[in-house]
Parts: sequence; C-alpha cells; structure tokens
Amino acid sequence: MLTKQNIMEAQVRIAPYIHPTPLLTSCQLNARCGNMIYLKSEHLQKTGAFKIRGAANKITQAVADGANYVTAASSGNHGQAVAYIAQALGIKAKIVVPEDASACKVGAIEGYNSTVEKCGYLSSDRIPRAKAIAEAENGVFIPPYDDPLIMAGQGTIGLEILQQLDNIDAVIVPIGGGGLISGIATAIKESNPAIKVIGVEPVSANDTYLSLQNGAITAIAGTTTIADGLRTIQPGDCTFPIVQKYVDEIVLVSEEEIKEAFTFVLERMKQLIEPSSATVIAACMFNKLPSEGKNIVAVISGGNVDMADLSKIIKI
Repeated sequence: MLTKQNIMEAQVRIAPYIHPTPLLTSCQLNARCGNMIYLKSEHLQKTGAFKIRGAANKITQAVADGANYVTAASSGNHGQAVAYIAQALGIKAKIVVPEDASACKVGAIEGYNSTVEKCGYLSSDRIPRAKAIAEAENGVFIPPYDDPLIMAGQGTIGLEILQQLDNIDAVIVPIGGGGLISGIATAIKESNPAIKVIGVEPVSANDTYLSLQNGAITAIAGTTTIADGLRTIQPGDCTFPIVQKYVDEIVLVSEEEIKEAFTFVLERMKQLIEPSSATVIAACMFNKLPSEGKNIVAVISGGNVDMADLSKIIKI
C-alpha cells in the first residue's frame, strides 16, 4: 500500500520539475455553495495539469535505475506530462495516441520533442502498443495512474494543501482511474483522519462509485461524458484498495451540472478549467456535499481544453 512517507519522498524528488499551485477563492462561488471553497489550481501547473507530478516521480526513478527511453499511452494530459519530463531529463519518449487525437494535443506532445504514434481508438488499443514498444526498444512504460510511484507523485497535492490551509473540513477530488484521489487521500488521511475525502464522478462514468457499492472492481460499458479525463471504465487494481480504505464518499454529477459549473468558473472567476475539473465545482454548486459552512478544497485537476470544443461545453 502507498504511504505518506512515499509521498513525502516524492515531494522532494519532483520539486525541481513542478510548480506549487495556489488556492484560489471566489466570493460568488462561496455564496452559491454555502461553503468556503478553495480551488487547488493544478490547471496552473506546468503542462496544464496535475499529471506532471506522477510522471516526474516515476520517470526520475526510472532514469536513476538506468532508463534512457520511456513510452506512454495517452490522448492528453498524461502524454504531455511524460513528454515534458523526458525532455527535462534528456531522454527519448514515444507517446501512443488514438487515431482521432486532436491536432492541438499531438502538437503539444511533439512540442516537447517526443515522438507520437497513432494506434486505434481505445485505451485497450494504445496501452498494449506502448508496452510493446517499451519492451522491444529497452524502454520503460509509464502508466497513467495504476502505479505506486505515479500515485505518490499525485499525492504531493495533498501535502501542499495541508501546508497551505488550516482547518480543512473536506477535500473534493475528481476520479478517473483513481491515481489522483488515491495519492491525495493517503496524504490527507495519514496526516489528519478527520478531514473528509470525497470523490466526484460523472453519472455516466460511475465505475468507481459502482465498485465501492459492490465491494469489488466493477467495469462499465463505456461513456461519452464531456469530462474526457474521467472516461475510464473501471478503477485500477492498485488504486481501488486505497479508495476503499480512505475515501469517505463518492458523489455523482450530471452533464448539465458539469457544463454549468464550467461556465460559472470561466465567466465569474476568469479561469479556464477542464470539464473533468468542473465536476468538483458542480458537486459544490448542486448540493452534493453533506453540510454547509465548511472549509472545502476542490482539486482542479487541469486546464487543457481544446478550443474547438468550447461551444459544446459552455452553458448559455
């Protein structure tokens, strides 16, 4: 199991490659939600998302062990993070993306001097291909979430939150594969068990919610949620036991609620966040949380939005 000590070690290891990110507030958001909401702003992180933390932790360790080549499978934030860290460490990287990957995401990955290969349309196509390339070319595959070093890197967000704010009642985290919430929950609960850790999923991407209900990893058929960073079909083998141990509750938000939260933050706070990040704001805005008058930290996981998709996300 992941421990707070692992996360503290990761915090030291990745410090040269990341920004500590601020907590932003909005009087209008607080009034709308009935709580004090602090946005942990990973959309202001290098590469525009939290993924760089886990990638930095995993790749720096791989390089220390002798690696000079890494691969990853990703259509977005994870691929950009791996490419950035590989460039920073002076090693080669290849990112396997779907055939329909957006030009802007491919361009961002190539901008960090990584090679891009297109393969299929599903993660079940991309991941085996990236693993095969790593094996054939003596490289190291960097998984997106289901890995202790990845989770420890993401958990450094939890340590930062505790260093930035006293008297926290709850931390709200979006859930995809579970790497982010596993790391944060470990950091929070092993520091102060009284702080609640609440996960958020779209209604149509509720695999971790169902898995908790069933007491075992449960897959869903798939989803087309606008929260594209949360389109996993089941939690990870490494992440799920930590979710079971430390996460107090998972709440669900609708597509319309995500759109309204996204639009509110863009219009009122002038912050461009991903729909995946807007899920936690939606949970605050639409009374998904158990009480009012609390200090709540909402983790904004990223801000890499394809400009061509804005019209589909904004609620007018």
